[in-house]
Amino acid sequence: MNATSDAFLSSKPPQFELRERDPLVSFMSDKYLSLLLTVAVYWVVSILFHLIDAYDLLPHYRIHTPEEVTSRNKVTVPEVVRDVVIQQIIQTFIGIALTYYDAPDYTGMEDYEIWVLAHKYPFLPLSAVSMMYHYGFSALRIVGAFFILDTWQYFLHRAMHNYKYLYKTFHSRHHRLYVPYAFGALYNHPFEGLLMDTLGAGLAFKLCGLTIRESLIFFTFSTLKTVDDHCGYSLPFDPLQVFFQNNAAYHDIHHQQFGIKTNFSQPFFIVWDKWLGTQYTGKRTFHPGDHDKKPVKKE
Repeated sequence: MNATSDAFLSSKPPQFELRERDPLVSFMSDKYLSLLLTVAVYWVVSILFHLIDAYDLLPHYRIHTPEEVTSRNKVTVPEVVRDVVIQQIIQTFIGIALTYYDAPDYTGMEDYEIWVLAHKYPFLPLSAVSMMYHYGFSALRIVGAFFILDTWQYFLHRAMHNYKYLYKTFHSRHHRLYVPYAFGALYNHPFEGLLMDTLGAGLAFKLCGLTIRESLIFFTFSTLKTVDDHCGYSLPFDPLQVFFQNNAAYHDIHHQQFGIKTNFSQPFFIVWDKWLGTQYTGKRTFHPGDHDKKPVKKE
């Protein structure tokens, strides 16, 4: 039933009948589509950046030279790919487990719930109430999940650096990539990947009560953002790098010796670094494409 002005002016709530929502694609549930997309987006975007690297298509936007990738990194490409695949297998099984007992995604009650909101906020136009219901609440839940994931990762990430055992045993593996590249974004010790990425995202999903459709956006966008943050390019035309201060240039500082104890925030906002004084405050004097100069920290 479509919501009409008459229905909302009526003193009686609209009648409705619940039914299970049709999946976005006919051959797969939205739950499994969400898990598949996170893996697909990771490798598609990574391969695009790899092609940009291989054909040297954007040399003036490189943060590091190609020579640095081979000379400074302490891990081979096959090892990186192997560990990323292991982490993605783990995260897929954890994702299935987290959503196994979730109720199906139902539809049909939208008009009734908009009616309730319209009577709760009678001073708002019906169009505003409808927009808030269909998009506003979802946006708030997704942004809330971003913040929870950021919080979880910030404190775990900082602990990995502040406690020698944790760094040496787990997190040092990720820092074998002194010069990050896209498909190394999830190159981690399997336990760290489980704890920081997989469980962090799962916790955000549960605490914010995301629907399956909302989780699809959240997980896919988180993956896209993580890959972009490790791409090795500072791109002024990349919306992810324009609208987020926590971007490839910001995170690259953390991978360098001069900034390894700073810029712990990832993957979205930098508020925890700002609030707790761990944002890098030195001056980076070189720019993408200007690789002869070295970063200099302010006195």
